[in-house]
Amino acid sequence: MTNPDEWLEIGKIVAPQGLSGELRVYPESDFPERFEVPGKRWLLRPGQTEPQPIELLAGRYLDGKNLYVIKLAGVENRNQAEELRGCKLMVSESDRPQLGEDEYHILDLLGLEVFMQASGELVGVVVDVVPAGNDLLEVELHQAFASKTGKQKTVLIPFVKAIAPVVDLQTRRIEITPPSGLLEINN
Repeated sequence: MTNPDEWLEIGKIVAPQGLSGELRVYPESDFPERFEVPGKRWLLRPGQTEPQPIELLAGRYLDGKNLYVIKLAGVENRNQAEELRGCKLMVSESDRPQLGEDEYHILDLLGLEVFMQASGELVGVVVDVVPAGNDLLEVELHQAFASKTGKQKTVLIPFVKAIAPVVDLQTRRIEITPPSGLLEINN
């Protein structure tokens, strides 16, 4: 079996689009070229461990829906498209696009520890990245920290330079300077 770390999920096929075999894909990637630039992709069917190669012929973004509509080679009608519902679109990990400065892969952020820059106090651990206008880091609060905020178990922190000025993948830490009230800490 291929090592699952060698694959990156870039999206999930959620439904057919129209009658000519086009597919709606919910993206798990910030890179539009994954869905718009023709070429080889990989398809992982539910219950299988080995992705199969597939050719992406074309793709476009659906405004306002956060969906892409793609055309795959060999998928020519709605029935064939329907059979692919729930499949995941993958790329090889080595196929990561080059990132600009201050850009990160979501996989690299998961599990990073988050600290208050001023005090060095451990806030918690990144458990998810929520795509929004600015991505939001979902941080599961460390127990000592959570006790200050009451019942809250997680917080969403805007992933912007002003609030998360330090992201160090080597030491696996993020330092934050949240504006007062963001973490609802009652000192």
